Amino acid sequence: MNFSWDQWFMIILVVIVFIFLVKEWFSAEITAMCALFACICAGILPISASDPSEASFVALKVFSHPAPLTIACMFIVSAALEKTGVIDVMGDFFERKAAKTEIIMLLSLVVIAGVLSAFMSNTPVVVVFMPIIIGICRKKDWKATRFLIPLSYAAIVGGTMTIVGTSTNLISSGIAEAKGMEAFKLFEIAPLGGIFFLVTILYLSTVGRKLLPDRVTLAALVDSSASRQFMTHAIVKEQSSMIGKSVRESFGKIRTARVVEIFRNEAKVIGATDKIILQEGDEVVVKGDLNALVKVGKTDGIQFTGEDDLGLEEVRTEATTIMEGIIGPNSVFIGKSLKETQFRNKYGVIVVALHRQGRNITKKIGEVKLAFGDTLLVQGAPHRMNRLFSSNNFVSLSEPKTDNTKPEKAKFALMSMGAFVLLGAMGGFGWIPALPVFGMAFGCALFCLLTGCLNPKEAYEAIEWKVIFMIMGMLGLGMGLEKTELAEVGATALLNAVGGMNPVILVASFYLLSAILTELISNQAVAALLTPVAISVGFQLGLDPRAFVVAVMFGSSASFSTPIGYQTNTLVYGGGGYKFGDFFKVGFPLALLLWGIASFIIPMIWKLDPLG
Repeated sequence: MNFSWDQWFMIILVVIVFIFLVKEWFSAEITAMCALFACICAGILPISASDPSEASFVALKVFSHPAPLTIACMFIVSAALEKTGVIDVMGDFFERKAAKTEIIMLLSLVVIAGVLSAFMSNTPVVVVFMPIIIGICRKKDWKATRFLIPLSYAAIVGGTMTIVGTSTNLISSGIAEAKGMEAFKLFEIAPLGGIFFLVTILYLSTVGRKLLPDRVTLAALVDSSASRQFMTHAIVKEQSSMIGKSVRESFGKIRTARVVEIFRNEAKVIGATDKIILQEGDEVVVKGDLNALVKVGKTDGIQFTGEDDLGLEEVRTEATTIMEGIIGPNSVFIGKSLKETQFRNKYGVIVVALHRQGRNITKKIGEVKLAFGDTLLVQGAPHRMNRLFSSNNFVSLSEPKTDNTKPEKAKFALMSMGAFVLLGAMGGFGWIPALPVFGMAFGCALFCLLTGCLNPKEAYEAIEWKVIFMIMGMLGLGMGLEKTELAEVGATALLNAVGGMNPVILVASFYLLSAILTELISNQAVAALLTPVAISVGFQLGLDPRAFVVAVMFGSSASFSTPIGYQTNTLVYGGGGYKFGDFFKVGFPLALLLWGIASFIIPMIWKLDPLG
């Protein structure tokens, strides 16, 4: 096949972008925006068009595309529901009414999380419910691992019930509309999304429930007698009562703590550990359960430590506690070390332990580059903990968030969401205006600002800008594929390869390809890349391409088999103490089941009718 230079350029660019997204050498939004810039530099997407026929391929159009603008508005509405305490109230109701038996709690959890995720970002839903679940499990001696994966899966499938439930839906629908297709309505995909939701509930309450791991999570150790072991470092201070005493004399009373090693002047002290006589400045490596570490921290003359450069001076004589949190998806800590962020000086707490993907990192904690999903045990005074957890950089797993909410504004946030649902469901009937999805989202976001649910600063902070810019960059890449007609070439090659394959099988193939890719790269990127190809396939077959677009929408959100394909999976992976294989064990059967259902249902609802 003979390609033009610009087609070769786009092929190479797509391959490079895919590799960078998989390897995560740069953040996804930087990679996507670089792809857009490359298209501009190559002249594929000009800044302005002298020819009116080329106006659709002007690079600046990505900044006015309705998909990222709608997503930004929905971030604001979601934040209003969170800031006014609406989600917290639902969480409190859940804790009071649902935690009667494990199965009742599981069913209540997936229903509430799924319904909320249909109209708001699913990440805050998971963030709010995680500490609630962990707290309930701690009180009732249940295993949180039995609930956190279902929470994430429910949030994912809940987002498939409306066009605004997930950004992938908005991207695919926006591209379809730009290609001349009829705009998707708010609840157009609800029939299939509702089936997905019900099937997921049934699966998680039966077969999936039996596949869920049954182990103690990291967070369950807080205020618990669980026996999982931690390891940390402590320093013998000046004038400590331990100086001149043996390790056994100093630590023997803390039965569940064990001194593993002792370092003096950066060299390991050789000999029977229990008999070593402690000196000022000795670095003691202590292993034990959480209660043991708390007792060690309260011992006179010893302090937990990180690297000296961190400024991790002794904890003051104020009452302290140990809590656990997870690095959030939008944290400023991502890609930086504790030393670089001046963690101790800024928040006044000490990092006791760092866990990543089931590993306990104890040495050179201050130099480790933090990543989304890392879990930290921190020690400090309660008021300092509140300051840390209210920063939106660090999500508490030990107790629900204690942000200052505005309950008196809750009615306005609910009115905004209610109006959004009403306009989406009834728009065009009688006196109710038929507004585009962006118009409804924009109006609801403005209403939340005008009524004081959020102030402008809070609204700006609520928008996940990296998501917005990543979507813009990927939309630019998609425009480049369309401008060079590479999407049509790919569609032609696909059709030539499959011959006279039944269109129903093609729909199933698009869903499967989307589902596989979304486990490897961002679901927004998958939607932006595959939707133009899906539409081209439909047009070349002379069929309504709507079914193909829906297949990409749902497949791009079908991330169940790995903890890295979707943000909510990564959140519960880090906070739940799961193993990588747990997601494949529980999620792969669900992914196959939903693929089969989608392959059968999509052509039934969105008919593969001839065009014209």
